[in-house]
Amino acid sequence: MSTQPNAPALHVRKPFDAIVVGSGMTGGMAAKELCEKGLKTLVLDRGVAFEHGTSFVTEHKPAWELPRHGRVPIEEQKTEQAIQSKVYLYDEATKHLFVNDREQPYVQEKSFDWIRANQVGGRSLMWARQVYRLGAHDFRANQEDGHGVDWPIRYDDVAPWYDYVERYIGVSGQAEGLPQVPDGQFLPPMEMTAIEKHMKARVEAAFPERRMTVGRSAVLTKPHNGRAACHYCGTCERGCSTRSFFSAVSVSLPDAMATGNLTLRSGAIVHSIIHDPKTNRATGVRVIDAETREMTEYHARLVFLCASALGTTQIMLNSTSRTFPDGIANSSGVLGRYLMDHHMGINASGFTDDFDDRFYNVRRPNGIYIPRFRNLDKASRRSDYVRGFAYQGSSWRAGPGRGAWMPGIGADFKHSLRDPGPWEMQLWGYGECLPNYDNHCRLSETETDPWGIPQLVVSAAWGDNEKAMRKDCAACAAEMLETAGFRDVSVSDDIETNPPGLAIHEMGTARMGRDPRTSVLNAYNQAHDVPNLFVTDGACMTSSAVQNPSITYMALTARAVDYAVRTNP
Repeated sequence: MSTQPNAPALHVRKPFDAIVVGSGMTGGMAAKELCEKGLKTLVLDRGVAFEHGTSFVTEHKPAWELPRHGRVPIEEQKTEQAIQSKVYLYDEATKHLFVNDREQPYVQEKSFDWIRANQVGGRSLMWARQVYRLGAHDFRANQEDGHGVDWPIRYDDVAPWYDYVERYIGVSGQAEGLPQVPDGQFLPPMEMTAIEKHMKARVEAAFPERRMTVGRSAVLTKPHNGRAACHYCGTCERGCSTRSFFSAVSVSLPDAMATGNLTLRSGAIVHSIIHDPKTNRATGVRVIDAETREMTEYHARLVFLCASALGTTQIMLNSTSRTFPDGIANSSGVLGRYLMDHHMGINASGFTDDFDDRFYNVRRPNGIYIPRFRNLDKASRRSDYVRGFAYQGSSWRAGPGRGAWMPGIGADFKHSLRDPGPWEMQLWGYGECLPNYDNHCRLSETETDPWGIPQLVVSAAWGDNEKAMRKDCAACAAEMLETAGFRDVSVSDDIETNPPGLAIHEMGTARMGRDPRTSVLNAYNQAHDVPNLFVTDGACMTSSAVQNPSITYMALTARAVDYAVRTNP
């Protein structure tokens, strides 16, 4: 075991049936599934206590009721949240949901922006709610093109669990019959704007292999499982008091609590996993109280790690012993390796003077989606890169706020702002990242955090394949906007300000695989080396695909819990 921090005492608590580390997207799902199956379950989260409704302190506050009208001083951003403030949804009303970077440091050997939540419920409170299944091709990709190891599962193994999770969380979307993004259990789709419908018709006529659809979103369009339909207030990232969008704090954790089987502890810094070499089992976890610095041991017969890819891997690397000198379940030596994120920062926009008689005034918590269309078959195969990219996007008409950056002055100028501006359409490209051994995280040999735990060193960079893919992604975005008749089309590829991490889809550092010599987990997210240890967050991913990954994490979590309870490893 690595060096324990100084603590006044070591407390040992009564054992549980299961321990779940992390309470976000996967931790909440693991807790709900374990508790509903009758297991007394302890959920540990390093963040502050946070409850549905009462903790949504800025949910509907208008800008003029916030001390700085929604803005955070630049100096405060630089000193307290230099990394977190790079996220698009960071402002005065949401900054409390993110960690303080000064207080929770890590080492960036090569740039990787680690976006972290500061409360129970984790990043499920701040996610963009986009829900796309991986397709059959994604589970075969590593085997077919030789990058990374083969997934130990296929789409058919996960499909029933996609169904299960979608029925539970509620997903609005349009069935399209596309194998690269299989259809799911959908609630009615949200409506596209007039200009989006126009673009869809133009693009699909010109490029039959490309499909434009409304986003598939974990936001309810009708009442579902006792939750209300979305009322389009537009402040999703501040919390949703009607439970219309899915989050752990509003849905899965309350459902787990309702069973009477859940114990939830916040401010719990998990130091390491306890391993018994005689039985080769994880017997529990060591936890440091965030405030008192006291260490407590909690014991259970099952341990689920759901602390995010980097958080989970940091705990595993810090869980050293004679059996596992390089971190628990790391006989393969690949724990911490093959770190991935989706590359982004390709933005394209265009304007049109058509449809001036149309206006869309609903704050739709969703956008459009153009699924991957490259490298799916012989006809779409590229010679300059493998895998592919997709687009998310949206459209709007500029309101009076546009006057802030337009030239003009006086009454006539202000009067002109009463009419909406032209329609603008934007596309944002997201691309797949190949598994790369050199992209990794490890423990610092010299730097520790405030709780005496070695800081995580993160080192990752985009490779030649990602860079080649971006060129095609940018060109296709411009091509589609121009084909749809937009004017003043512009495209930017801002790779320098979009290092790995900012897509907030980090994954791959404890990957699944068929061979214990080259992977950490088996087909059921079970550690090859330690049979009662399960990892179901993004760390388990063997390849990144291009889809937003949260629905896959949740499906794998529900599947792993079912397996663990049935087999009792």
